[in-house]
Amino acid sequence: MTAMTATTASSSGVAAELRAALREAGLHVGAAGADDHVQLSALKASDARQLARLIRTGTKRTLKAARALREICEAYGIDLPELRVRQGRITLGPCRLDDAVRLARLLGASSPGPDVPEAEAVRDLLAQAFPAATGGGVLDVSVREEAPGVVELGPLDARTARRLIGALRF
Repeated sequence: MTAMTATTASSSGVAAELRAALREAGLHVGAAGADDHVQLSALKASDARQLARLIRTGTKRTLKAARALREICEAYGIDLPELRVRQGRITLGPCRLDDAVRLARLLGASSPGPDVPEAEAVRDLLAQAFPAATGGGVLDVSVREEAPGVVELGPLDARTARRLIGALRF
């Protein structure tokens, strides 16, 4: 098996922290730091399986929140085709303007009128409605120059996603 490498901020401290966590989990894996990487020694297949189980357990709440958010958005007819978990956060991804307006209205935004507004107006609607509905949560919304009928919804941590789910359930 080959060694794994992960970028870190403070290698020696992080390597020691990782070694301790691996030992606490009953895994016999070495971790050494140099510069901005921590290198793990080769893992036995049984240790690799256990490490995979631990990672899945650690991300369980985020995965559960992503699934619930996907289900509630589908129930409201909001299409978020790229909603998934990446790097421990829930990535919402691109959203058509009419779906983004629907989301903003569900979060308490005033109706922009019968016509679907420009992407910048939709961004502003979500920027106002999201924190009010989620108790201060933040959602990055960006306008795609190359796709005028779409806004890009940024990632959420699991806690903010759960607050969004709670706001949408009312």
